[in-house]
Amino acid sequence: MLSVAATAGAPAVSDPRDIGGPRQPMLIAQRLTKHFPLGGGRPGKRAVVQAVDVVSFDVRKGETLGVVGESGCGKSTTARLLIGLIKPDAGTLVFDGEAVGSARGVSVRTMQRSVQMVFQDSYASLNPRLTLRDTIAFGPRIIGHSRSQAKRRADAVLQLVGLPPELYAMRYPHELSGGQRQRVNIARALAMEPRLVILDEAVSALDKSVEAQILNLLQDLKTRLSLTFIFISHDLSVVRFVSDRVMVMYLGKVVEIGPVDAIYERPRHPYTKALLASRPSMIPKQRRTEPPLAGDPPSPIDPPSGCRFRPRCALAEAICATVEPELVTQSDGHFAACLAATPGSGHSAAAA
Repeated sequence: MLSVAATAGAPAVSDPRDIGGPRQPMLIAQRLTKHFPLGGGRPGKRAVVQAVDVVSFDVRKGETLGVVGESGCGKSTTARLLIGLIKPDAGTLVFDGEAVGSARGVSVRTMQRSVQMVFQDSYASLNPRLTLRDTIAFGPRIIGHSRSQAKRRADAVLQLVGLPPELYAMRYPHELSGGQRQRVNIARALAMEPRLVILDEAVSALDKSVEAQILNLLQDLKTRLSLTFIFISHDLSVVRFVSDRVMVMYLGKVVEIGPVDAIYERPRHPYTKALLASRPSMIPKQRRTEPPLAGDPPSPIDPPSGCRFRPRCALAEAICATVEPELVTQSDGHFAACLAATPGSGHSAAAA
């Protein structure tokens, strides 16, 4: 395994844990589904919240995959499915070529050692009764390292994230600022020597100057430790800055995924176009006077038939209510789930 201390000041090297090779995706999600049951509902039919519904995508080694969408679209639930915090109702995960949870693959517990997560609320993520050193050393202790080894690793990753252990190791979470606490959460994830780090709104609670520092730190760590990131955020500008590819979600579905420049400059799905149009403009003459998207998302308990975006879509036609669009290629590596952008779909705006 890679040593955090050994790589603290060195460039990225090949990872001996890479058994699938550079072309093998780090993680493949296939038809992931998670419905949360509710009380009540119609007689004979149990009500469920369709938080994630038949979602498929991959995460390539060494990339940052940005995930965007309105609140409630399923971003965080997808992240928790990927790391194994919740169990999917259906679907499979493949980590570096090995099926997760199968007899011939790797167990969820084994996969979790290579996948770590940084949450939005930096204070709630930390135990207020533990020092920073003990907080970070907890994970290595659980996987079998001695107390002294775990403490040395905790000190190494504290140094790595810009918190000298001689000054911060014995402090408690309440003695730190929000940005420093988020650095501790990043250090705690790195202490497990992960290959994939999921960042769920990891910078959204920080002010802009601190946010920029954390983003630069993440970019540096990604290069030095050969990491792969999944970056979930509402801030479209931040996502463009850090991401190699972007995945857009709406009401539990993936509606578009592709290279960051293709998504931001040539979006194909109407929802993606509306999201990008909602960004504030610094030029007064280019500011919008009307919202790019009207109405609220439909209920995930009873989503619309066909395309889930059609109640809010200016391009919706009768066929959109009966045919559910599939993710189809728009160009090399760029996919969108929209009948209007799919040749031969029957939509009047589609090519023949």
